[in-house]
Amino acid sequence: MTTGPAEVLAALKWRYATKKFDATRKIPADVWSSLEQSLVLSPSSYGLQPWKFVVVETPAVRAELRKASWNQSQITDASHMVVLCRKLEVTPADVESYVDRIVEVRGVPRAVLDDYRKMMLGSIANPAAVPGGSMEIWTRSQVYIALGVFLAACAVAHVDACPMEGFDPAAYDAKLGLREQGYTACVVATVGYRAADDAFAGMAKVRAEVAKVISRV
Repeated sequence: MTTGPAEVLAALKWRYATKKFDATRKIPADVWSSLEQSLVLSPSSYGLQPWKFVVVETPAVRAELRKASWNQSQITDASHMVVLCRKLEVTPADVESYVDRIVEVRGVPRAVLDDYRKMMLGSIANPAAVPGGSMEIWTRSQVYIALGVFLAACAVAHVDACPMEGFDPAAYDAKLGLREQGYTACVVATVGYRAADDAFAGMAKVRAEVAKVISRV
């Protein structure tokens, strides 16, 4: 079934950064699986996917992370919580692994990808030349692409979500052992269903007029 333009716009107008979740409601397993897949299917520069998505399921861990998130209730009350992390360094080994994966999935000879492989290796060898001028800015940008795809997928699935930057990344890294894995926390998405008494749910969405933010040439 194809979702038409009216349905897409309706979903995006319906969504908002949910401030208060109904802690009694859980996302069905099949719905959550599709939302996880939206993260996996997100586009990235070269397709290198310099990220990791940590789904925090353990209540005790979420309670600890809430302390590192200015005590915001979404951390513990939302049905699901995802920490979107960027890779600290993209290395030649990452490129080789990605090329191997292309060969595996598409069934093409590795030699066909040699020029593409060399281009990727050249880019990561000179981080100052990547968009943004550093590995940190570049990888962080990729994570936010995934966040955008995820939030849109949640809206279409009629699931509430709240992107959150109000947390201590170092505390998250330590609690989740991210640095040891070569990653660091960038942004959090809490996901579930809005509480009936969330005052923000009924507020009109405030956005600039189309003409102010979209130009045509």
